[in-house]
Amino acid sequence: MLIRRCCAAVLTMEKFEGPAEVSVIFIDNEQIRQLNRDFRGKDRPTDVLSFPLGENGRYDLNNETGAYILGDIVISVPKAIEQAKLYGHSLRREIGFLTVHSMLHLLGYDHENEGLEAVRMREKEEYTLNKLGLQRHGNYVSLDDETH
Repeated sequence: MLIRRCCAAVLTMEKFEGPAEVSVIFIDNEQIRQLNRDFRGKDRPTDVLSFPLGENGRYDLNNETGAYILGDIVISVPKAIEQAKLYGHSLRREIGFLTVHSMLHLLGYDHENEGLEAVRMREKEEYTLNKLGLQRHGNYVSLDDETH
């Protein structure tokens, strides 16, 4: 239910018109490491990967369901557990964050070049999570190591 609520909240915030279809897959660190290597050239595990199927706000339509096919979200459960502990918040909040973050990628947002786009994306993430009652209770600094 958390995943569904997160996806719906992003679609509502972005005023997405019509039904949408998103695939969400939970895997382990080795599986996500392989995907990260194969698709991004980074041979290390990551927390989440997004595979958008649309471009410039245009998406294929699933003729059987009438829903727009936005893409796939792949979440590493072990990495989510690790990060929830690292940042001192619940696993529920971390999974919610990763889902919201990926949904924004599926809708065309990107933070890779940092700058204003990254700031806008982070603001949208926090706005959505706050609306869902998944507020951040601190910052994204490790509780064990203040240098990150």
